[in-house]
Amino acid sequence: MKHMTVYRSGPDSIALIGNYLPRQCGIATFATDLLRALADEKPEADCWAMVMNDVPEGYDYPPEVKFELTYKNLSDYRLAADFLNMNQVDVVCLQHEFGIFGGEQGSHILDLIGKLRMPVVTTLHTVLKEPNRAQKTIMQRICSLSDRIVVLSRRAIDLLHDVYGTPKEKIAFIPHGIPDVPFVDPNYYKDQFGVEGKRVILTFGLLSPDKGIEYMIEAMPRIVDRFPDTVYIVLGATHPNIRREQGESYRLSLQRKAREIGVGDHLIFHNRFVDIKELCEFLGAADIYVTPYLKKEQIVSGTLSYALGTGKAVVSTPYWYAEEMLDEGRGRIVPFRDPEALANEIIDLLSNEVERHAIRKRAYTYCRGMLWKEVARQYLELFTSVMLERERGPHVAFAPPTLSEGRQEMPQVKLDHLIRLTDNVGILQHARYIVPDRYHGYCTDDNARALIVTMLAQDILPESEKLRNLACIYLAFLNHAFNEASGCFRNFMSYDRRWLEERGSDDSHGRAIWGLGKTVELSKDDNLLGAALILFRKALPQVLEFQAPRSCAFAIVGIDAYLHRFPGDSEVRRILERLAGRLLRMYRKNAEDDWPWLEDILTYANGKIPHAMLLAGRLLKNDEMVEAALKSLKWLVDIQTGRKGHFVPMGNLGWYRKGGDRARFDQQPLEALHMIEACEQAHITTGDRFWLNFAQTCLEWYLGRNDLNEPLYDYSTGGCCDGLTSGGPNRNQGAESTLAWLLSLLKLSRISEAAVESNVLREVSEADAQRVSDGS
Repeated sequence: MKHMTVYRSGPDSIALIGNYLPRQCGIATFATDLLRALADEKPEADCWAMVMNDVPEGYDYPPEVKFELTYKNLSDYRLAADFLNMNQVDVVCLQHEFGIFGGEQGSHILDLIGKLRMPVVTTLHTVLKEPNRAQKTIMQRICSLSDRIVVLSRRAIDLLHDVYGTPKEKIAFIPHGIPDVPFVDPNYYKDQFGVEGKRVILTFGLLSPDKGIEYMIEAMPRIVDRFPDTVYIVLGATHPNIRREQGESYRLSLQRKAREIGVGDHLIFHNRFVDIKELCEFLGAADIYVTPYLKKEQIVSGTLSYALGTGKAVVSTPYWYAEEMLDEGRGRIVPFRDPEALANEIIDLLSNEVERHAIRKRAYTYCRGMLWKEVARQYLELFTSVMLERERGPHVAFAPPTLSEGRQEMPQVKLDHLIRLTDNVGILQHARYIVPDRYHGYCTDDNARALIVTMLAQDILPESEKLRNLACIYLAFLNHAFNEASGCFRNFMSYDRRWLEERGSDDSHGRAIWGLGKTVELSKDDNLLGAALILFRKALPQVLEFQAPRSCAFAIVGIDAYLHRFPGDSEVRRILERLAGRLLRMYRKNAEDDWPWLEDILTYANGKIPHAMLLAGRLLKNDEMVEAALKSLKWLVDIQTGRKGHFVPMGNLGWYRKGGDRARFDQQPLEALHMIEACEQAHITTGDRFWLNFAQTCLEWYLGRNDLNEPLYDYSTGGCCDGLTSGGPNRNQGAESTLAWLLSLLKLSRISEAAVESNVLREVSEADAQRVSDGS
């Protein structure tokens, strides 16, 4: 009974998860307003925020922010769950929007809330009517893990139930909060913004192309013709994501349009993010508020809520939230993309002061229940309710996961040493300890591998601009390395930018194809994609001359990646088929039961050969090729596994010749990378977790689980030692070893994320099957 008494008084500690001011986005504004309203309503409670950072440096947060996550970093979500559990938070309030959490469709957040032992109340800021499979699965899992789902419009209740199967009794409607402002005459604030004596139309919010502002501008000539004293104020900064990708191109296009159609003198742009006090003053000065948005499926709009809450006459397109909020004469609805209709309704409202005032009063009165004070009370009542339900249900004790239960923790990706080795030409080959060694210059091999690192890091690291700049450097090196006359790549360049050869090795050409193909497959930047695509096509014909198996294998992996982006390219597919056929013929000719290999010697990059054969065999539906690859790879695993189950890469001081003794040292980081990549494909092909476990074993080789129990990865620098010798690690941290480490870690991180998403899909499928079974 003691606990029941505490719970009836409500939560003593509340943690809100989402974005937070001063980050500029609608979720940050909502979360900040909600948390502060909760703190005002229940001052004795500890109300604090756990926030997502989308930039490496984070933001200058206020004191109530107690924990920050890098939104792409899966391990941060697991640490966040531990932080919440160990701090014995009473209730967690998750603010969910697609795009603010890492992983496919924000799947990382599932790893956090799935580990929590306290009630979770999730506010949904988007509910899609036609989600793709991943979106639907993620949403269903969030609903399953949450004790209650809060929606901000009544229409969302039916969508959640009909589309996602969420029980209606689990859904609560709590309106979007609004500030408490008086119902004032718009003329009161107009002189403050230099529009005294004018009729003011206002749109505010973060600017993006889906706002439809161009249609309101197109309506202005008719409005100005009827009311020459009209001005249209567009208030708000460009959305940070849009600004990063497109700069101010949308805003500039709007300004050009206004000038072209002769209403430039009637438009005022305020390109800034305003605080709530100034926003309310802008709203106070507006005669009419307009939301000409283009997406019907928008289920909530904070800007529309604020406008109605300040008693504005609103004209809007018929997106879902507007239809609900402007019903019963609380505003006017016009069709999408219809400047004529916008002009008609605005002219009518400006001509009819009595009707305009009546609409304002209906809107203001309707929204009195949406004040943040009232909204906070409803959230607190809901928090208390779910805590009571938990108290009456089975007790859930917090049990930290054991090593066998928890997922393998991995170091965070750190690019410091990669950046240290890179100048404006490319990545330098060697280092003396951690100091770049300019004497040996650069090579195509390392720049191709470095390019792949930047592609794989896109989904894990937030430094998108830094990654793009690095990718440009490495891609520029490959472009310069390509010899147009011979159709081949040069490999070695001196520090003074002189090529030391006119034609590099077939291996270096194959690695360049590998790097370019992965860029074509993975690049999210069309400029990088275009540059890589041109070079890939130029360099591809030369691979048909390859005879060495590793050269063929590097090229196959790059071609397979290219075909993920352009699967219909039959010419490129035929090249892959010819190269893969060569590997298979070599295997048939040389392999024996006790030596299932295509040569009489094991040397370097051995894992790359079964890796390539698995990719090609699956693509070409060649079972013999797949079987040969799996047999070879299992043999490589067996002969490279030590007595304690650790990975023992093939030593390069003598290699391993058929019938001879294998060399134990020196062990090279690249061997671990190629085995990890091959094992990943073997798992995809067979579904056998054995392969993922061995991939993890290979990663652990870098971290000290090796013959000498010595780590090669340097946590302090982000670099990797150049190899494991019989006397210990080679302390030089050159490009090849550091890139091998980064590629291995990035690959394992992606595998881990894929495993999380796969588990989610499986759990939801099982839940669906159980619902069907219960229904029958």
